Amino acid sequence: MAHGNDIIHKNHFHKKWMLMVRTWFNQPARKHRRQEARKAKAQRVAPKPACGALRPIVNCPTRRYNMKVRDGRGFTLEELKAAGLNRKVARSIGISIDHRRRNNSVEGLQRNVARLRKYMSKIILFNKAKILPVPVHQGEKDKVTQRKMLLPIVQKSKREKAHKITESEAKYSAFHAIRQHRANKRLAGKRLKARIAKANE
Repeated sequence: MAHGNDIIHKNHFHKKWMLMVRTWFNQPARKHRRQEARKAKAQRVAPKPACGALRPIVNCPTRRYNMKVRDGRGFTLEELKAAGLNRKVARSIGISIDHRRRNNSVEGLQRNVARLRKYMSKIILFNKAKILPVPVHQGEKDKVTQRKMLLPIVQKSKREKAHKITESEAKYSAFHAIRQHRANKRLAGKRLKARIAKANE
């Protein structure tokens, strides 16, 4: 943009413009190729699940997304031990393992152990080897259908439906509630000291 008595620029933006533009005409063909590759892999690994190995439920990082859950890289060694599984056996029956991940909460540990036990109760083995500590279903390959998804992950937090504002909600003040909690925290020591002094009298 011209400013004051400056010269009016004559920018040549059409010079060799084709070198500065990136095209994406092969996107539909690549989409089709990926789809065909997925189908071919599903037929190759059948009757194993087409989605791959079983993965754990983990919370998303940061305070912004930690209320949501997603599938993680693999189960921890502690979770496998609580479920009564060996790491070599777990890998051989379609369970992913991540030896780097740590369990920071008992809730997350119990959630994934329950997921492993549910998976083990539904698994079907075709060989006669008793490698699992629990009894499993024995089946034939011709009578088993291939699954596209293993134990889908459901978000634990549900959105509330719209409703009319109640009388208690209308009277509630977030500002006064926060101030009250701050005052309770600030005066906790003085109030405790006063209660002890009154009890000793």
